[in-house]
Amino acid sequence: MTIALESSLLDAPKVQGLSARACCTTPDRSPRGHAAAGPRGNQLLAALPACDWEHLAQHMELVDMPLGQVLYESGSDLNHVYFPNTAIVSLLNLTASGACAEFAAVGNDGVVGVPLLMGGMSTNGRAVVQSAGKGHRLHRQVINDELQAGGALMQLLLRYTQALLTQVAQNALCNRHHSVEQQVSRQILQNLDRVQGNCLQMTQEVLASKLGVRRESVTLVALALQREGLIRYARGRIEVLDRQGLEAKACECYAVVKLECDRLLPPAAPDASGLWAMPCTVSRFG
Repeated sequence: MTIALESSLLDAPKVQGLSARACCTTPDRSPRGHAAAGPRGNQLLAALPACDWEHLAQHMELVDMPLGQVLYESGSDLNHVYFPNTAIVSLLNLTASGACAEFAAVGNDGVVGVPLLMGGMSTNGRAVVQSAGKGHRLHRQVINDELQAGGALMQLLLRYTQALLTQVAQNALCNRHHSVEQQVSRQILQNLDRVQGNCLQMTQEVLASKLGVRRESVTLVALALQREGLIRYARGRIEVLDRQGLEAKACECYAVVKLECDRLLPPAAPDASGLWAMPCTVSRFG
């Protein structure tokens, strides 16, 4: 799995693209220990008790998420929530002039459409697929009915919302107070956690746009990281050679977000003695 981005994806409202190329290595597990593909490739869905998943799966739709696809646009109605399996989605805010900046990213660790979970029917941001893959889609009426019913899914989505807020807040802090080298290292690690393997397809221009810095600044950082043997960069392709060394270059923001996600979200479907110490609820799907 790779991350393939072009700067136009961050600026144009709807762009279609080709699937990303294969990654350098393809281990069969994701960073948090779940299979990266299959019926429950998304970590939130994988954490559901089996009976809850069986109810939910009747209404789930497995969909392609091509590079550049806009899942929702600023001001538009939110009709679905998306649980990425192998795709990564960039959450962006836009200015009146059309410029934008990423405030969070969602991969197989989360769900796209949190405003809908909070009762909102639209949002002032944009969600665009930055790495092609697949995911599960659920209609808003189904998710609303399930939230009304309560139970494991509601608890899990509330915990994920807290983790997402931590990511948003930490990104804001990082962009204001940490060096470009620290931010670039954080971005590489965060995206690497959401793919298989050790390679990313990410241009310096796009990385600069995501961070809101000049492209020349990113170029200098990439060259420095390469000289130190931490990454290999060529033609928009980043191969991580020394993950521990890259983590040492990143600021504390990467660890803060990762630890909070690990604390809030269970790594596998728990039994009755774990987080969901309750009988499986009967879904109130219409």
